[in-house]
Amino acid sequence: MEKIKKYFANAYKYRYLMQEIVRKNVKLQYRDSFLGMLWTFLQPLLTMIILVLIFGTIFGRSSEGVVCYPVYLLTGRLLYEFFTQSTKRAMRSIRNSASVLKKVYVPKYVYPVSNVLSTFVTFTISLSVLVVVMGYFLIKNHFTGAYPDLHLSWYILLCFVPILILCILALGVGLILSVLNVFFKDVEYIYEVVCMMLFYITPIMYSLTTFKKHGMNSSIIRVLMLNPLYSIIEMFRSCVLYCEIWNWSHFAYGLGVSLAVLAIGILVFYKNQDKFILHI
Repeated sequence: MEKIKKYFANAYKYRYLMQEIVRKNVKLQYRDSFLGMLWTFLQPLLTMIILVLIFGTIFGRSSEGVVCYPVYLLTGRLLYEFFTQSTKRAMRSIRNSASVLKKVYVPKYVYPVSNVLSTFVTFTISLSVLVVVMGYFLIKNHFTGAYPDLHLSWYILLCFVPILILCILALGVGLILSVLNVFFKDVEYIYEVVCMMLFYITPIMYSLTTFKKHGMNSSIIRVLMLNPLYSIIEMFRSCVLYCEIWNWSHFAYGLGVSLAVLAIGILVFYKNQDKFILHI
């Protein structure tokens, strides 16, 4: 218990360093880009348009629970993108900071934590895309009635809960990956494949409800539902898209898995951090 208190006290001591790293990461992300931070808005918007054009006719029509396919797709895509980008940056953070770690003492967890936080900053900016897209379809629905189930409700104010759970999950996975990447550089390549697989097994473009209705094997659906990203994204959609409180089983599972992964991440990082200097 004493060690844990010291650990958190040390983290508080270096909070300003963490803030500076977050600020630097956000500035550097689009430093050499002509459009700069505007890409934080354009990138998810253009990706959504392309995916809607390709998959809209397949998954967007007669799909139960989708409500408005472009908004449905965007909600899943934004959360998925935050998770994968934050964990990738956290994974590379220790190796990328090797020159500093070899010269001065800095708590090593500062780097993966700062990378997750800096990605969170750009993620909050990219949420403006969701506001614009949802606003557009709400206005369109008002005049044409094309999306009768698309509404706004006060439940949207609760969307920070699944986002917070996702941050916990991303931080836990990021800590684990940052340790693995110090000892096994091949983890970077393996994780790229894992992220691609995650995109297809997470209901971003499709709805599991529709698959159930069309007789998809129930055991396959249960396996897909074990993915904590599924529970978190469904919670977010409940608040933003379905105008209702989330399924509490999704809440319990998503939060439980995220806290367990974070605990494992902290433990793995704490046990191995003193060996980093020998491998970077």
